[in-house]
Amino acid sequence: MSLVAVDPDKCNFCGLCAIECPAGIFVIKGTEKLPVTAGGGEDFCIKCGHCVAVCPPGAISLGTMKPEDCAAVRKNLLPTPEQMEHFLKSRRSIRAYKEKPVPREILAKIIDIARYAPSGHNAQPVQWLVIEDPKEVQRLSGLVVDAMRLAIKESPELADIFSVDLIEAAQQRGEDPIMRHAPHAIVAHAPGDAGTPQQDGLIALTYLELTAYSLGLGACWAGLLYFATLTYPPMQEALQLPDGHQCLEAMMIGYPKHKLSRIPLRNEPKIIWR
Repeated sequence: MSLVAVDPDKCNFCGLCAIECPAGIFVIKGTEKLPVTAGGGEDFCIKCGHCVAVCPPGAISLGTMKPEDCAAVRKNLLPTPEQMEHFLKSRRSIRAYKEKPVPREILAKIIDIARYAPSGHNAQPVQWLVIEDPKEVQRLSGLVVDAMRLAIKESPELADIFSVDLIEAAQQRGEDPIMRHAPHAIVAHAPGDAGTPQQDGLIALTYLELTAYSLGLGACWAGLLYFATLTYPPMQEALQLPDGHQCLEAMMIGYPKHKLSRIPLRNEPKIIWR
């Protein structure tokens, strides 16, 4: 069965499928001719659905998706440029959280939206680990500190960078400078042999963070936890990722404890125009 199907009763011969296809698998021979796939072209299809998305009358289907199964773009729901600017500028990394769990359905919704992030060759390699239990998040926080201690023992020059003594003092005061008492953590992971897993994970987690903000949640990149996954076997064992998978990055998430009222300033962009 062919991967790509064109409905002759719907096709308006506009040629947009051939123009827009990232893999260039469509060929149109003459005017008012149905698009066809070049010989062997379907072998290069990345199943991104761009042809399905761009076809005005919905004449193109893939074996993996039909136009009637795809949600329509609703222009009335798209943010204005001013709204988008304000949204992105007002986003903040949140490091103080309420002692209130986020319902699983909301966490699932955030991940469901994040799966629409672009990925290299549309491979969609990113998978997710959600740490729901706040006690488990705190256990991971302790493992991060253990990983930092070991790193300093092996490389003393890291002592000033990690400031473990200050972190331990903060812990003794009941603070959590690692995971910030976040109720949940989300880890992005992927098979180690994926094409561009690191980039795909960073983009997907960025989608996730922005989506969290839109739903009234706060998030912050858990860079030290990610460091521990690279260097500390007990952390790798604690996460129990599937065999052959690597951690791409991690994020703490929960309800913000405080309301933010202003957008802080940032450096002016340094641009080279050519």
